[in-house]
Amino acid sequence: MNRNFRDRIAGMNAMYRLPAHETPTVPDDVGNRLAKFKATLIDEVNEIDDIGALATSGASKLDIAVAIADLLGDVIVYCRSEALKYGLPLEEVLDVIMDSNESKLGSDGNPIYDANGKFLKGPNYWKPEPRIRELIASRTDSRDCQ
Repeated sequence: MNRNFRDRIAGMNAMYRLPAHETPTVPDDVGNRLAKFKATLIDEVNEIDDIGALATSGASKLDIAVAIADLLGDVIVYCRSEALKYGLPLEEVLDVIMDSNESKLGSDGNPIYDANGKFLKGPNYWKPEPRIRELIASRTDSRDCQ
């Protein structure tokens, strides 16, 4: 099996008869869909308490690491599936976001902190949303996302 992650998610969406779009698409029932996605994420986030309980119950560090890995993996799978439902090029969006995060560094390439240790934005910082907008607009070939 040598399929990439996106293709594996597409296969899973097809198997479960979930939407999958190649181009950005915002359906009329987007509010309802997002509410369901939120509920799914909240269920996953609540598992953090279970993992915390493992730590206080004397579970092994390996068991805790496995639980954390499973939690993070599930969240990523849900997010990638959701992106496919909307035809969003998630990996490219993440590249834009990471580029923006890296633009927060100071001119010397190092993080900038205030006196309280808060991370500050550097002089070359740019917001990712305009570039994400350009990316999505460039992929939109219909009125599904305009």
